Amino acid sequence: MLSLEALFCPVDDVCRIFEPQWQQQMVCGYWQKAFPGLVSYPRFLEWMPSTRMPLCAYLRLCFGSCSGISCIDSTCVAVGPVRRVHSPKVFAALASWGKTSVGWFCGFTLHLVINERGELLHRALTPGTIDNRHPVPELLKRLHGRVFGDRGYISSKLGRHLRAHLGIALITKLRRKMKNRLMVLSDKLWLRKRGLLEAVNDQLKNIAQIEHTRHIAAQRPLW
Repeated sequence: MLSLEALFCPVDDVCRIFEPQWQQQMVCGYWQKAFPGLVSYPRFLEWMPSTRMPLCAYLRLCFGSCSGISCIDSTCVAVGPVRRVHSPKVFAALASWGKTSVGWFCGFTLHLVINERGELLHRALTPGTIDNRHPVPELLKRLHGRVFGDRGYISSKLGRHLRAHLGIALITKLRRKMKNRLMVLSDKLWLRKRGLLEAVNDQLKNIAQIEHTRHIAAQRPLW
């Protein structure tokens, strides 16, 4: 969907009607005959991992189309506070330490690729210790045109590989001590609009709450 309003309005209308009735008449207590196959809450938790593949397939269907202009970025998904990260053992074999511009974290790195309309094109989840440039060729395999990223994706070797094998131009800002180079004005303007992807990360973390500490089992999805 192109706007949150189109998604929020129907969900809000359903909740206004459903929640009062749910509070008055509990399904398990009063509607047992209407739901003879209703499972218990522990059994429901056991069935949750079985929805992972259908949800992934649905997410793939929701991907947008590449128009030749894409943005790539990554954000950390910590499994817990840094001070208490050694106590939970749920992701002990999967999560790893990583460092961002803000500081250290223990968890995963979520890589996202979107188009100029904010539609998701590809995603990947890697341990925190993996370099952000490592999954880029796989993420951009089905795309074309120009891809704009931050300074964390600067790599002459990666740029040559993408241009030679995928025909993609990876455009990033320069570091302070790097030699200046000419850039097309349109590319400079698109680099300034990378904040669109930051808005997507903000929606995922603060509204969808993909980053939390209530993990029960590692085989269940993080969100």
